[in-house]
Amino acid sequence: MTRITVAKGDGIGPEIMDATLEIILAAGAKIEIDEIEVGEKVYLAGNTSGIAAESWDIIRRNKIFLKAPITTPQGGGYKSLNVTTRKFLGLYSNVRPCMSLHPFVSTKHPVMDLVIVRENEEDLYAGIEHQQTDEVVQCLKLISRPGCEKIIRYAFEYAKQQNRKKVTCFTKDNIMKQTDGLFHQVFDEIAKEYPEIENEHWIIDIGAAKMADTPEAFDVIVMPNLYGDVLSDVAAQITGSVGLAGSANIGEECAMFEAIHGSAPRRAGQNVANPSGLLQGAIMMLNHIGQTEVAEKVQNAWLKTLEDGIHTYDIFKENISKQKVGTKEFAKAVIANIGQKPSILKPVSYAKNAALHLPKYKRKSSAKKELVGVDVFIHWNGTDPNELAEKIKGIETQDAQLSMITNRGIKVWPDGFKETFCTDHWRCRFKPSNGSKIDKTSITELLANAIKQDVDTIKTENLYAFEGKAAYSLGQGQ
Repeated sequence: MTRITVAKGDGIGPEIMDATLEIILAAGAKIEIDEIEVGEKVYLAGNTSGIAAESWDIIRRNKIFLKAPITTPQGGGYKSLNVTTRKFLGLYSNVRPCMSLHPFVSTKHPVMDLVIVRENEEDLYAGIEHQQTDEVVQCLKLISRPGCEKIIRYAFEYAKQQNRKKVTCFTKDNIMKQTDGLFHQVFDEIAKEYPEIENEHWIIDIGAAKMADTPEAFDVIVMPNLYGDVLSDVAAQITGSVGLAGSANIGEECAMFEAIHGSAPRRAGQNVANPSGLLQGAIMMLNHIGQTEVAEKVQNAWLKTLEDGIHTYDIFKENISKQKVGTKEFAKAVIANIGQKPSILKPVSYAKNAALHLPKYKRKSSAKKELVGVDVFIHWNGTDPNELAEKIKGIETQDAQLSMITNRGIKVWPDGFKETFCTDHWRCRFKPSNGSKIDKTSITELLANAIKQDVDTIKTENLYAFEGKAAYSLGQGQ
């Protein structure tokens, strides 16, 4: 018996949650329920996070959270509860199954059945941004080894539990060789631990094109946060069934399961809402806690119900659907089909009673780290890199000499092209001179010289080698 936390949410939330719980309990789910209130009422009572402190205590104690859609009031500084929950509970993995339901739901991809596993905490979504000059702002892309290992291992464990055959990695490591390169490297390392599962890597642009055109070529796709955010919505859209999709957010200790659609307040209280999205979230929850036989029964009963043409208004179509039903009636139809399997749609089969194995990240021993240079970023309104180089040479130290200038990553000195357009944001790379070693004293001396020479330094970035291998990018064209 597993104790879970349930929030019925707002709008159609209470109706679809009641239907979902009725179905999974009828199928034999061994759960005990603690209900909490979240959403609009809590927001309007003065809590800008939409959840009370005591509710957090219940979620953290039970570890498993099944949440219906909520309404976030407009204005007033109210924070998204979804985002808050993911960050506070360390829910590093967002899992989005995207399966077409042809011919019962219209789609151009009738045999599509893939799962997007998206890293959920870091990448550009760390949200660390700065305006540095009049013309340039930056956003820091942070990719960590723990973040990579956790999400990639989850993808392989999920594939193993779900009897899936292949895990694909999408990155852009032909350009971002350090950040996306780390993600790809860790993928290759972890893939070796799962020889029974096929693995492959695609560059994100051609991979996305292939997924949109031929999604049946993929099974499980794992990727960093931004790519996963974009492509999970693309994948859901091309299945033709965005409103039927569920989502899981998984952490080392806690997990949250939900539908991907909103609270639809205009449909509330009318017994018309389709509970399928939340039901899909609940099926993912059952798989996560090891109640896979129950999950399999519910999924196959749901597919059989769709196949029987028993549809709610949102997917009802003349000549395909046979009976238009409400929320409660749809739930009863699914319950009546428990123990049966679809004959047109593909039935599911999960590895029996296998809860996902998610070991905690173990920090590796520190590598030998050596400071080998520094990038000093400059705000300068001129346009001639050769003029800037002469100016910057005036701040060199005995140990640190100017070796390169780039503008938006493109090498413009030495031997730059006059055709290259330059902004007011310049990266000046300093390396050791004449076999000497650069240290942090050299860097502070550079910055002190810059003040004396009226050079506007924005930031510095130390250049390191780990175990003798350079751990920084070259300038484009270098």
